[in-house]
Amino acid sequence: MTMSDDTSDKGANRKVPVAWEALEDAFENNAPEVHSYLNVDSGDVIRVVDGVADPAMHARITQDPMYMLVDPVSSREQYRWMERYITIIDEPELRQKLVSAIDGKGAFRRFKDVLMNQPVERERWFTFRSERLRTAMETWLSAHGIEAVERKKWEVPSADASAATAGAAPVTTDAAAAPVDDGVKSAAPTAPTAQDGAEEATRARLAKLVASLPGRELEMAVDFLEYLRERRPLSRARAKDPGSGSDPGTDADGA
Repeated sequence: MTMSDDTSDKGANRKVPVAWEALEDAFENNAPEVHSYLNVDSGDVIRVVDGVADPAMHARITQDPMYMLVDPVSSREQYRWMERYITIIDEPELRQKLVSAIDGKGAFRRFKDVLMNQPVERERWFTFRSERLRTAMETWLSAHGIEAVERKKWEVPSADASAATAGAAPVTTDAAAAPVDDGVKSAAPTAPTAQDGAEEATRARLAKLVASLPGRELEMAVDFLEYLRERRPLSRARAKDPGSGSDPGTDADGA
C-alpha cells in the first residue's frame, strides 16, 4: 500500500516520526549529486550521493513507495534569505560588508566568512535561516499528506540493566576473584573498549559526511580539520604547563 492509499482511505494525514535535523540537512543541501529520501514509515532520512552510492541500490530506493524524494530549497530561494536578513541588520558597516559579499559567484561562502567573526550576528542568522527551513519543511510535509509526530527517545540503559539483560554476573571486588599476577603479561590481544568502538563509529560517520559534502564545501571542511589538528598539540602543552604565562585565548600564531 502506497502512502496515497493510506491517507485517502483514512481521510487524514499520515503520522510520521520525522527526524527533523536530518530533514533540515536534506532541505538545505541542493547539490545536484546529492539525493535525499524520507522514509515515510520510520521518519528517517537517507542521503544518496552519485559516484559514491551503488546505482542499483539507488534504483531500488526510487521504486520503493516507503521512500519519498526530498525537494531541497533552491539556491535562488536561499540567496533571497540572505538578502532579507541583511535588511534587518542594524550596523551599517556590517550590512555593507554582507551586501558586497553576496555579489557574484561564491556568495554563500563569502557571506559565511563575514559572519565568522560576528558570533552574535551569526547566531541570529542561524535562527533566521532555521525558521525559514522549518516553514519550507512543514509546507512540503503537509503537501504530501504527512503529519510530523514526536520521535521516541532512545535512553541509554544503566550498567546494572545491561548486565541483567545479558545475564552477566555482577562485578566483584573479592581478592580471591582477582587474577594472580605471576609477572608474565598475557599474549592475548586487548579487548576493544567502549571508547574504541565509539571512536570508530565517529570516524565512519565523519567519512560519510565528507563523502556527502558538495565540492564547493570540501575546501572549507579541510581547512577546519587542519586547524583542529594544529591546535591540539598547543592545547596539550598548555595543559601540562599551566604556569607558562601564555594567554589561554591566544594561539601560537597570535590569532
